[in-house]
Amino acid sequence: MELYYSFSVLIVLASIFSYLNIRYLKLPSTIGVMLIAMFVSMALVVLGNIYPALLRDFSEILKDVDFTEVLMGAMLNFLLFAGAIHINLSDLREQKLPVIVFSSISVVISTFAIGSILFYLLPYLSIDLPFIYCLLFGALISPTDPIAVLGILKGANVPKSLETKVAGESLFNDGVAVVVFAVILKLTQGSDVDISFGNISWLFIKEALGGLLLGVVLGIGSANFMRKVDDYKVSVLMTLSVVMGGYLVAHSLHISGPLTMVSAGLVLGNYGKRSHTIAPATKDYLNKFWELIDEILNAILFLFIGFELLLIPQVFDYWAVGLLAIVVVLMGRFLSIFIPARMIPFNEKFDMPTIRILVWGGLRGGVSIALALSISNGPYKELIISITYFVVVFSIVVQGLTIGKLANRVLPKT
Repeated sequence: MELYYSFSVLIVLASIFSYLNIRYLKLPSTIGVMLIAMFVSMALVVLGNIYPALLRDFSEILKDVDFTEVLMGAMLNFLLFAGAIHINLSDLREQKLPVIVFSSISVVISTFAIGSILFYLLPYLSIDLPFIYCLLFGALISPTDPIAVLGILKGANVPKSLETKVAGESLFNDGVAVVVFAVILKLTQGSDVDISFGNISWLFIKEALGGLLLGVVLGIGSANFMRKVDDYKVSVLMTLSVVMGGYLVAHSLHISGPLTMVSAGLVLGNYGKRSHTIAPATKDYLNKFWELIDEILNAILFLFIGFELLLIPQVFDYWAVGLLAIVVVLMGRFLSIFIPARMIPFNEKFDMPTIRILVWGGLRGGVSIALALSISNGPYKELIISITYFVVVFSIVVQGLTIGKLANRVLPKT
């Protein structure tokens, strides 16, 4: 019941903060809710000096919820499916090569670029972080967050082809990032890990292709059932079963749950609810249901990100290295886009304005925080969590609020 009470409090706060944002701040919902939660967190810290029980009780509510498990094992599946079900597969097919490259090769380039630059610069701040932990930070911060990206791009004025590249990359790069992070995390723990090219390649194939194939099977199967029944209540239940049951299957097979949800959502969104044999009313109910799920879970997620400030009491002690990490992550993002754009013969040329949008639009979010929190307790965990938080907040607030303005300024008018 404690978990139920914790979620009840979070739902109530998410609804109140969403109202305050729409009524007064008028910011994108994810950013507004997170900023209000951060402000309340800081207020609770101040009031905690006067009423210690208030801060302690609220912190206990947050500690009752395992953010890593809740996000990576539950919320992420719903949010990825909700995002993928609204993406046009023909648009994605036109951008397939950039999406594949940026969601795989670019993640690896970014991991090593960020880790290497950070390892070289940290001694200037009198911080000694082993190279393997610098790489670990590079791995967890490299994947662009699909939840943050899809939420912000809805209101950003960017060309459709560019939006598809950024959104497609963010949906597919989790499979690669999780494998890279898992391997490096085992190395930090001194585990005996086979880091041969063959073993790592097999891990990628198993995680990525296994997840994609499972999602396609689930999507086609459920689409066929929906065509034969064509009842909006049953159709909604079918999509819920794909998300919840599909994750259980993916987890038991040790393949990528996020990629399973993405491919299932794409199949259902393009070959399921767009079928001529399904009534318009059923399609409308499906669209509205998953839009509502997306909005509710986004509000809870970014509320949680704002309140994570309470669980990192010494975060502001790392402000200098946090600012350095922001710059380093942007440098790593630039290299991960610039190098493939210059070396791989894409069908369309990537000029500097386009690269700038791709770099600035690569937002980080809850996935990076969840991976940072999953690190075992040790001398470097607090540092990594703190600088991850700095990067995520900067990414969502500053990059998220300015990506549309940057696009209007640097891209040619059409």
